[in-house]
Amino acid sequence: MKTPSIYDTLTRSLQPLSPADGETFRFYCCGPTVYGPAHVGNFRTFIIQDVLRRVIEGAGIATKHVRNITDVDDKTIRESQTEGKSLKEFTTYWLDRFHTDCQALNLLTPHVEPSAVAHIPSQIRMIEQLIAKGHAYAAEDGSVYYRVSSFDSYGKLSNLQGREITTCAHGHGHTDDEYDRESASDFALWKAHKPEDGPNAWPSPWGDGRPGWHMECSAMSIEYLGETFDLHGGGVDLIFPHHENEIAQSEAATGKPFARIWFHSAHLMVEGQKMSKSLGNLYTLDDIRERGYDAMALRYVMVSGNYRQPLNFTWDSLKAGQSALRRLRQFDHDLMRLAGSATGDADNAWGPFEAVYDALAENLNTPDALGRLFKAVHDLERRLHTNDLAPEEASRVRAQLHRTMDLFGFTLESEPVEAPEEVRQLAQQRWDAKTARDFARADELRAKVSELGWTIRDAKDGFELVRN
Repeated sequence: MKTPSIYDTLTRSLQPLSPADGETFRFYCCGPTVYGPAHVGNFRTFIIQDVLRRVIEGAGIATKHVRNITDVDDKTIRESQTEGKSLKEFTTYWLDRFHTDCQALNLLTPHVEPSAVAHIPSQIRMIEQLIAKGHAYAAEDGSVYYRVSSFDSYGKLSNLQGREITTCAHGHGHTDDEYDRESASDFALWKAHKPEDGPNAWPSPWGDGRPGWHMECSAMSIEYLGETFDLHGGGVDLIFPHHENEIAQSEAATGKPFARIWFHSAHLMVEGQKMSKSLGNLYTLDDIRERGYDAMALRYVMVSGNYRQPLNFTWDSLKAGQSALRRLRQFDHDLMRLAGSATGDADNAWGPFEAVYDALAENLNTPDALGRLFKAVHDLERRLHTNDLAPEEASRVRAQLHRTMDLFGFTLESEPVEAPEEVRQLAQQRWDAKTARDFARADELRAKVSELGWTIRDAKDGFELVRN
């Protein structure tokens, strides 16, 4: 069995995913900022990270997965103030929504899911370390800034080394968590309380305030995974400044390397355009369902492209994903029917799907893995149709199929999805026309329903609607 490997952003090379301690692969992934519903772009990153964990565990390696919750920053404070809610009430609502979506998308639950607010004391302790070592300084207003010029290897992740880096000696650089990713000035470790923050402030040696955005990930990853751990993941948009700043503050505080491997997934496009509020294309899982697709169809689309390349999300790709899953579900049903009560020894082998695992193990090549999956399914379907599979082998292959589906995180049970009202009305009119033996009208209405992406399946006493 291949040892899994992944492209490391830091060394710009493939690195084996083996635990440094020889026992548990420890990795940290930047989690959601809970100020609104997560959109499909967010979930591309979380799903790719989920598949990575499944592949590592599929190789028989134990994992410890930490994913943080950002429940205090400019956005959470601003939006909670706008809605007249306490920060905790506001962020809890959106965190619950995020967890519900994660469950529908079959994301594995992290072993630890720490929140920024719950770990403010550990963040303060780390800031104190940085001040004591000369890497940070307090400004007159009670804010604390990291002195970028004090860290010689600043820029090694984002390849900024060798370029001029502007610093602000007196700490009057960016104080906002939402600044431009190309900013290279000193950054805030602690932000002094401002009137617009309302009651959202915590005591510190420098006065009331709150941590800067970057500090939470350093403090929490080190607390749960140690000063040096195996892998840190996130979207490419986090490479600079977020992950660059994490490295600087963490290694300056501990004097040790931070994460051994850095894993980043590329952006998601929507119908060839960048995702943005102004374009109205920040689609959520609810939007996907309203169009008649289930959560697994979205998961399929998210793994259909190479994680290092931008993926273009389209409604046609969702349709193709739903169709592919329908074929896999039918294949599973055919195997189950043939196997009957027979049992076959599946042990831990991949059987006809070993090439699928190999593709995933080599830099998480999900498109190649899907191609190999359907080639294996095609060959087995041919054997099914020519009665060349014994019940015992069908049982064994089915167990191996399920194990392979688990690598992708696909579930073979379809999620009930309700058709839009327009489609349901047309389908009912078609049923009424059929009942009245107006078959020409019934055929016309069936065609309209099909144009809208749905198939009518008649039963004895009614009909059901299935997404094409």
